[in-house]
Amino acid sequence: MAQQRDDDKDTKQHDKEHDNGAGSGLNATRRGLMQGAGLGAALSLMGALGGGAGGLISPAQAAEMAFPSHKKWKIVFVNHVTTNPFFVPTQYGIQDACSMFGMDYQWTGSATSDAGEMVRAVNSAIAAKADAIAVPIVDPSAFDKPIQAALDAGIPVFAYNADAPRGKSNPRLAYIGQDLYLSGYQMGERIVSLIDSGMVALFIATPGQLNIQPRLDGASDAIKKSGKKIDIQTVATGATVNEELSKIKSFYLGHQDLKGMFAVDAGSTQGVAQVMKESNLPSKGVHGGGFDLLPTTIQLIHEGFLDFTIDQQPYVQGFYTVMEAFVFLASGGLVGPANINTGLKFVTKSTVEPYLNTSTRYEGKTTKPQIVPMSGAIKS
Repeated sequence: MAQQRDDDKDTKQHDKEHDNGAGSGLNATRRGLMQGAGLGAALSLMGALGGGAGGLISPAQAAEMAFPSHKKWKIVFVNHVTTNPFFVPTQYGIQDACSMFGMDYQWTGSATSDAGEMVRAVNSAIAAKADAIAVPIVDPSAFDKPIQAALDAGIPVFAYNADAPRGKSNPRLAYIGQDLYLSGYQMGERIVSLIDSGMVALFIATPGQLNIQPRLDGASDAIKKSGKKIDIQTVATGATVNEELSKIKSFYLGHQDLKGMFAVDAGSTQGVAQVMKESNLPSKGVHGGGFDLLPTTIQLIHEGFLDFTIDQQPYVQGFYTVMEAFVFLASGGLVGPANINTGLKFVTKSTVEPYLNTSTRYEGKTTKPQIVPMSGAIKS
């Protein structure tokens, strides 16, 4: 996975078309429409673009028609685990939105959840005069000053995937991501619906970090509120999937009387699923679950080794962040950014089939852009 990428192939092709005159032709036609060419010219343009009945129009063409020419703004995405597979669909969402809106991006930060590295990446983006910055606020205070410095320099900053703690102000303009505490609380409610008593392990990659700690807090609160005699054991697993699997396996071998294993991050959830399968724990009455849609997790839910996982839609955490940055920059800041909750959806054996039967950029399983046909009734 490339950690530094300023242009994707679609954006380069878009630029090439501009150099060959296609873009200038659209601009000229649009100017004609604005100067009074009228409805007939507008309909002719739509026909030329394939926008008539049954026709097709690309997102880039639609954006070309909707917005005036603009600088190719660059948004720097600082991340806390740059090589973690969870963020593959996030990067696809960034690429697709940049291609659509005529923007560039850079993917940088830390591979090991090092807040100091992330702060240095934010400061580097400020020094390089980025047009916008996006960063998960995984530390309660480390990002306050650099984000304020960016805003003082006229650079809008958005939080994605992780936000400042509840009740604590941070100057970022908006948060795009899941309601983390609520998602953890709902996972806790699901746990107490499965388990009446006994030891339950809650695995967390990096305790204290704000992208996952609120989930752990929510799950613990829901379990405690239930009044059931459940002994919660919190286990730190680490920032890489191999490390997480090793820690989960070791914990189980030392606590084989446990009744449940649940995780609040993608890598630990995959590790739980693997240990559940290796030791055939469902046959022993052990339940398991967690977060996110890594391929192994999805497959092992299908095979019955994991009760559930929670989809927080990482693709749109990238796409919506670019979209908000674009609209803010295009409007000169008049259109203020808004928080976007990217949602919570439980995926179980009865609902996992669509995730297995499709390979899309939206779930990070292929590089190929595509439109996925709707099938069947829509479930909320």
